[in-house]
Amino acid sequence: MVIQRWQNLLLLIAVVLMCVFCSTPYAIDRAAETPAEVYVSDAPVFLVINLVIAALLVIAIFLFRDLRRQMTVTLITIVLVCASIVTCGFIMYAYMPDAELIWTGGVLLLIASLVCAGAAYRFMSKDRALLRSYDRLR
Repeated sequence: MVIQRWQNLLLLIAVVLMCVFCSTPYAIDRAAETPAEVYVSDAPVFLVINLVIAALLVIAIFLFRDLRRQMTVTLITIVLVCASIVTCGFIMYAYMPDAELIWTGGVLLLIASLVCAGAAYRFMSKDRALLRSYDRLR
């Protein structure tokens, strides 16, 4: 018996947030004469990391029959989202010192995706504990 409720919804929200992050600007570079928006596609490694995160979140949604594997994939995506946040900061401060983050766009989308994936993992661990208690009663 596998109980799946909120975690799949939270994982779906995290996928949508990652896809929106990949298509919106996350900074404004003011070094040039005209300010230019900085997109995720401007840094190919950063884009690949975020697309892998979105793909792993989709895979985690469809692993609802194997709770342990779903928890593992979700934990990997949490680590990758943290790596994406660090990469975003590294790109901003190393290569574009005059750039300003767009907090309402890109940065909050990454943080919200991390929160959704973390909450989904928490719900998965609660379901796993419930299943263990159910198996103990048998």
